[in-house]
Amino acid sequence: MLGGAGALLGLAAGSAQAAEVSFATHCVPPAGIDPVDGTTKVEVTAPATAKVGDTVTVVWKFVQAASKNPDIIDLPANSVQPSGTLKAAGAQAASIAMQGARENPAIPKGAAMVLSDMKGTLKLTTPGEVTLTPDAYTVNAMSTDTKCTPTQTVQKAATIEVTPGGGGSSSTTPDPTDSASQSTSPSASAPGSADPSASASDGTGSDQTDFTGKEVDIPYTCQSPIGEKKATSPIQINAKKSGGSFALTVQFKKSVMDSPADIPKGSVKPSMEVVLGGADKGTVHVEGPTNAKDIKSGDPIEIPDLTGTYKPGADGKSTLSPGVLTINALGTTTTCKPDKTEVSLTLDTSAQASGASGGSSSTSGGDTSSSSSSGGLAETGSGDHGALKALGLVAGTAVLLGAAVFTFMPGRRVR
Repeated sequence: MLGGAGALLGLAAGSAQAAEVSFATHCVPPAGIDPVDGTTKVEVTAPATAKVGDTVTVVWKFVQAASKNPDIIDLPANSVQPSGTLKAAGAQAASIAMQGARENPAIPKGAAMVLSDMKGTLKLTTPGEVTLTPDAYTVNAMSTDTKCTPTQTVQKAATIEVTPGGGGSSSTTPDPTDSASQSTSPSASAPGSADPSASASDGTGSDQTDFTGKEVDIPYTCQSPIGEKKATSPIQINAKKSGGSFALTVQFKKSVMDSPADIPKGSVKPSMEVVLGGADKGTVHVEGPTNAKDIKSGDPIEIPDLTGTYKPGADGKSTLSPGVLTINALGTTTTCKPDKTEVSLTLDTSAQASGASGGSSSTSGGDTSSSSSSGGLAETGSGDHGALKALGLVAGTAVLLGAAVFTFMPGRRVR
């Protein structure tokens, strides 16, 4: 038992009681992972007696989750958070929102899920017997949700005998916990105002060596080992001329986020194929460094610049647009293709030996159109473009973390 953790938050608390119930459960993990049918075992603690006007705290303890950690990847410590609903019935009907802390030990692949206790409050309004019954719950693991629902009638787990109140309310408001992940959908903040003079340079000045591209919003469809996701990221391509070639720098302008879990040093690395258009054709490979140090859960993550060298293969005005983005994270690969792309930078180029025109300076390129290119991914029911919000209890959410670091769940970094 939980030793009174669900004691009444008022002056007329009866002794705490706890009871365990088990129920068949159907859980839906992220896309690409089969649903799980299992048994959930729950212990609910609540006061045995209380008065009308009192606010009571109830506690939901997971004795057993419906499934184990899928055999995909280890879950870091403090990366899993449960939330759910407890149904009140009898003298008073209500849906009690329950929330647990994001606290867990490291959970290896295939190991039992360890979920924190969930708490919620109920203000009592009617005398009589109030029963408490577990209902659906959600497990958020590293920014993705798995939704679990009972598939049978669940037995009541606790009963509160409510007596008529003696006057004013003796309720106490509990400290709030983190808001539930399923109700927090990170919204993309508007990009900072760009300097009008920072639009794409035409590169025609004979003495000019630095060229600043414009910021363009690129919608991506990303294919990861656990399914297809969509997101939009503002990107800017800049160039510095050196002889007949150009040193390229690709910047993500909305790419700061708080890490949902500990990220080891050297575990995430991005790269991109910049699409050439206009006079030139092909792609240019650019890449960024791996994260140079460990990133603790809750610490901000910043995107490194992606760099590479563009050797023109044609004379004339050549355009550069963001192309296929690849994220290697924790031994897995997520590939993001633009649903459409847009020119960020135009350069006046002169053909160089072994230049890019008519081919590619790297593998995989995508459409070389200067205005748009199709991602070419099969539709799998993904939502609208926006901050990444996946489903999932899954350990494989670490895969999505790699993509989230670079394109989804954005904050803002201004250069």
